[in-house]
Amino acid sequence: MNLDTLLDTILITSEILELKANFKKRAKAVVLESKLDPKVGPIADILVQEGTLRIGDVIVAGEVQGKVRALVNDKGERVKSVEVSQPVEIIGFNQVPQAGDTMYVIQNEQHAKRIVEEVAKERKIAETTRKTISLEALSAQLEHENVKELNLVLRADSRGSVEALRDSLMKLSNGEVAVNIIQAAAGAITESDIKLASASNAIIIGFNVRPTTKALREAELANVEIRTSRIIYHITEDIEKALSGMLEPEYKEVYLGRIEIKKVYRISKVGNIAGCIVVDGKVKNDSNIRILRNNIVIFEGKLSSLKRFKDDAKEVVVGQECGLGIENFNDIKEGDIVEAFDVQEVKRSL
Repeated sequence: MNLDTLLDTILITSEILELKANFKKRAKAVVLESKLDPKVGPIADILVQEGTLRIGDVIVAGEVQGKVRALVNDKGERVKSVEVSQPVEIIGFNQVPQAGDTMYVIQNEQHAKRIVEEVAKERKIAETTRKTISLEALSAQLEHENVKELNLVLRADSRGSVEALRDSLMKLSNGEVAVNIIQAAAGAITESDIKLASASNAIIIGFNVRPTTKALREAELANVEIRTSRIIYHITEDIEKALSGMLEPEYKEVYLGRIEIKKVYRISKVGNIAGCIVVDGKVKNDSNIRILRNNIVIFEGKLSSLKRFKDDAKEVVVGQECGLGIENFNDIKEGDIVEAFDVQEVKRSL
């Protein structure tokens, strides 16, 4: 009911203000959605805003151009022309246009090519000059340099899929590892994508698209990895595993045991050797150790020797007597405690 009222209000307002469309002028439209169809090529859903669009018209939208080969209305019927306010599916672009770009009908293909080149040049300049230097930006940049990045080139079957995939992957970034999307676009994986990935040390991700034959050959020669899938979850799962592998590992200390120094013997050319007993757990000859004197850590290092009687020992356990030497430390005193521990690497995940 409210929708009917709104439509009536729009019609009445247009009549009062004498808002009339000029159907004779060249068409202008907005790209609502776009995708790459494996059978017919790039397809765009557009809404005509001015003039009349006809089959055979030369068109430009952002950095892509083409010639209208087919028009399909909202009922799935092929039509020869569409007028103002009519939605239509258009076939004829040389590449997949970006959603939100304005489409224009141009006089001829030469003129269209010049416009596309100028738009591409302007966008490149705008992207380059967008970065401004400030103390805050410089600080953020220095912090970012410590973040490990996984470079990706994204390709998908439609602009909507590109954005959905981009959003899913960007959510995986954190303060230590990040997804860096070098380029994201709709369309098949081509030779230029392989060259870009090779130059930027990136992995190519394809959603619902496949590489061309030439691109496959180029990827093999350039040793560029291509991952494709028809399920976004599988792609995000693979990238999450890759990012987890890039995280700096954590190290966990594992307590092994303690030895109490009972007697210290000074041996020429060797240094101090301690006669001791294991009071807790076990101690291995390759253990990390710390020396505790009155429960204060005075040294951390490694054992230089571990003996049972006169023989070298791989480990000693609670209750056993032993002798030991310590690397780069000679100030052993009776009553000192030698605490043994291992350091284990713990793999992290996002």
